[in-house]
Amino acid sequence: MRLLIALLAGSLFGAGLFISGMTDTAKVQGWLDIFGNWDPTLAFVMGGAMIPMALAWLVRARRATALTGAPLPPPPSRRIDQPLILGSVLFGIGWGLAGLCPGPAIAALSYGGTGHWLFLAAMLTGMAPAPQLRSRLDRAVAAE
Repeated sequence: MRLLIALLAGSLFGAGLFISGMTDTAKVQGWLDIFGNWDPTLAFVMGGAMIPMALAWLVRARRATALTGAPLPPPPSRRIDQPLILGSVLFGIGWGLAGLCPGPAIAALSYGGTGHWLFLAAMLTGMAPAPQLRSRLDRAVAAE
């Protein structure tokens, strides 16, 4: 049941990324180009993504387990700290330079070509040291 739900959710997410244009690097970079040829359409994609997430958190407040019986994760922290800021900055730089983030990067592999595979390899290479860096940041913040 869990694998079926994951397959359905992943398929829906991938289809949404494709339909919304999130796999089109030019469209994403157009959204970020506020002083040039700005494309505001991704604001609707982001707004549309917030609606099901808000509903999911409402459901989470009333349930302790998922449909599969697994425990639901706790709500994320609302604290704005150094790791959150650093991660946001790094994510934004990568998104702005490449026009892709992890989900759309994987969905864009279906387009073929070497550019998307190169981006995926670079993304995974950058993710590899993340747990160790996170551990160091957490220790540094705790020491303050």
